[in-house]
Amino acid sequence: MTLARYEITFTGRVQGVFFRATTCEVAEGFAVTGWVRNERDGSVRCVVEGERDELDAFVNAVQKAKSGYIEDTLITPAPAEGEFERFETRYDG
Repeated sequence: MTLARYEITFTGRVQGVFFRATTCEVAEGFAVTGWVRNERDGSVRCVVEGERDELDAFVNAVQKAKSGYIEDTLITPAPAEGEFERFETRYDG
């Protein structure tokens, strides 16, 4: 099992629309760990780790769930660090 990491930035009308809560709900359906948080610039940042197929499916599910709010999704792949135990919302953005 090869784990990967995606550092994702969602832009558009992604704050104040239950984006983080929805992302956490979506994450429950996938074998992923990491976090999601609002950024000061109005975007939402998400760092997620798991197998690449799970990561791709997770991103697609978030995009589908919030399709009316997302204008762009920037994904930066990186090596997994294995630092997360679960998926959670963070508030330190």
